[in-house]
Amino acid sequence: MENKDKDTYTGVKYVIKSNFVIDGVVERHDVIGAIFGQTEGLFPKNFELRELQKSGKIGRIDIELKSANDRTTGTIMVPSSLDRAETAIIAAAMETVDRVGPCDAKVTIEAIQDVRVEKRAKIIERAKELMRDWVVKETHDIEVLLDQVSQEDKRVQPVHYGRERLTATPDISQRKEIILVEGRADVVNLLKSGITGVIAMEGVKVPKTIKDLVKKKEVTAFLDGDRGGDLILKELMQVAKPKYVTRAPRGSEVEELDPDQVKEALSKRVPLEEVAVTGELGGLAGELRGTLEAVLLGGDGGKIARFPVSELVDKLKATEGVKAVVFDGIVTGRLLDVAQERGVKSVVGDRVAEGVRIPREIEVKSFKDLA
Repeated sequence: MENKDKDTYTGVKYVIKSNFVIDGVVERHDVIGAIFGQTEGLFPKNFELRELQKSGKIGRIDIELKSANDRTTGTIMVPSSLDRAETAIIAAAMETVDRVGPCDAKVTIEAIQDVRVEKRAKIIERAKELMRDWVVKETHDIEVLLDQVSQEDKRVQPVHYGRERLTATPDISQRKEIILVEGRADVVNLLKSGITGVIAMEGVKVPKTIKDLVKKKEVTAFLDGDRGGDLILKELMQVAKPKYVTRAPRGSEVEELDPDQVKEALSKRVPLEEVAVTGELGGLAGELRGTLEAVLLGGDGGKIARFPVSELVDKLKATEGVKAVVFDGIVTGRLLDVAQERGVKSVVGDRVAEGVRIPREIEVKSFKDLA
């Protein structure tokens, strides 16, 4: 029962949070032994920690510690499904622990957290979010209807622009912000979706006209979600860096998208520096498949570290400047929580666990998404 994962323990009502300081170097099992041993006999047998764990009233005791200069410090987390008074008694009993092995120790209760209060707050926040999305969806449906009707009266035809006679919308010269796509069919499809200020590269090599436009205008590169789009992105990053980048869904092309998909993709554009690593993810995923290893990438696409998957959460907590994580394992809620705290933008794993809530600011993909 002691090994029961507290994250899956559904009956928890409170969590006792405490800190400890020990004059010496000890291990986790020493601290747990001291807690069980020194609280034993203080109360009737059915109220001792071991019995409470067996009955499921106390969950798995989680201990984190570190040692330095012949001193060990850390935290103890005890999940409880007892009532408030009983939980407070257990907390007070923990503070009586004054030795761990041969070393003097002091345990201090930091707080007793009511898990249900936090859950209620999350429920309320999620309910507000659902209401906002509901209202936005109804408003959006009306806007789409009006937009589709109005587009029937706006049959704008593409023109040729620049010495390479690139396909573009007629307003390309006047627009300060423009969208760069791969080919003529993409320009035509964006026009059908009511999007102007668009120009096509018309090939993998970047034309001089595009190089000049990037210097003078704010350019968003809107590329296909395939290998060709990956190659063009790499080319742009070397010779004509756009300010923003967005992609069609993986395996799709810009010319295939409907108006809703076009506008959704454009709304998700990100600064170029935030996607400097994305071109490497597919190859890296193939390299890591079957290795049970993980790689952390920085904003410039460089590898920060490579190590076994079992160390991923701890390494991510301790490493600065990580923009992407690629690993041969399962994307879990715990990993995404840490990634969100550390400002990670992309997480790629062998697969994504069912029911995981994905933060809006993190792009999550499985290996098969990048195949």
